[in-house]
Amino acid sequence: MKHLLKLGDLSRSEIFELLDLAAQLKEEKKNGIEHHHLKGQTLGMIFQKSSTRTRVSFEVGMYDLGGIALFLSSRDLQIGRGEPVQDTARVLSRYLDGIMIRTFEQQEVEDLAKYGSIPVINGLTDYCHPCQVLADLLTIKEYKDTFDGRKLCFIGDGNNMANSLIVGGIKTGMSVSIACPGDYQPDADIMAWAKENGTFVCTENILEAAADADVIYTDVWASMGQEGEAADRRKAFAGYQVNNEVMSVAKSDCMVQHCLPAHRGEEITDEVFEAHANEIFDEAENRLHAQKAVLVKLMKKA
Repeated sequence: MKHLLKLGDLSRSEIFELLDLAAQLKEEKKNGIEHHHLKGQTLGMIFQKSSTRTRVSFEVGMYDLGGIALFLSSRDLQIGRGEPVQDTARVLSRYLDGIMIRTFEQQEVEDLAKYGSIPVINGLTDYCHPCQVLADLLTIKEYKDTFDGRKLCFIGDGNNMANSLIVGGIKTGMSVSIACPGDYQPDADIMAWAKENGTFVCTENILEAAADADVIYTDVWASMGQEGEAADRRKAFAGYQVNNEVMSVAKSDCMVQHCLPAHRGEEITDEVFEAHANEIFDEAENRLHAQKAVLVKLMKKA
């Protein structure tokens, strides 16, 4: 494991190693045990999309691990003024020990890894969100103990979250169902892979997808950069809300996950959100622990 570009690059065993390490680091932090595995190292954080959880969790994570993190907005870098990504990758590799990038195009992340000589972490692209899903998997494991025999249901836009949840869910042994409008399905290649490698269903029927689910997951209808489509998306997703009717067909102990921020009253009702707030904010906290595991695995010196 040289980079974290997408979950599809990781084996099942590598995912479980990261989850085990994340759980260990979480327990150590809870008990006040220092773990300065990255003492003296520097992570450059490139943000072409703004964030609350990604920025804070990576900065705190590097601090906990004994290193430092540099916030680099697109306004601060020549990459935002037309410098080729391959040149930026080569330059930053001379200064930094690792790069985390949150951007639009997946190819930009892939090119940073190709042309640079240091680990690259995908903090989010329009294609996938591996760091978030590692945190999601850590949370599911905490609440459900095992992935075996579990059903993960995602309701909403077949976006970067859906793409990564499909891969993470199938690779850890869960069955995965997706409920979304026909015009908003996840990546076709990812869905084809899922059908060949696990139990996977994509349907427009929200109650069919949610039936007997152990985990129900949702996300906003209009992601960052899609604000101009918000009105059209509200119409398209009007029937794709996580509410009491949906929860009634899931298992009685079904947990709810949301990557946040939540638009209560749209993709999820306030009542369901508050009933599962502990699970959702444990999930948000676990961004810190899962990403620390990624940082240690990629950047710790032998």
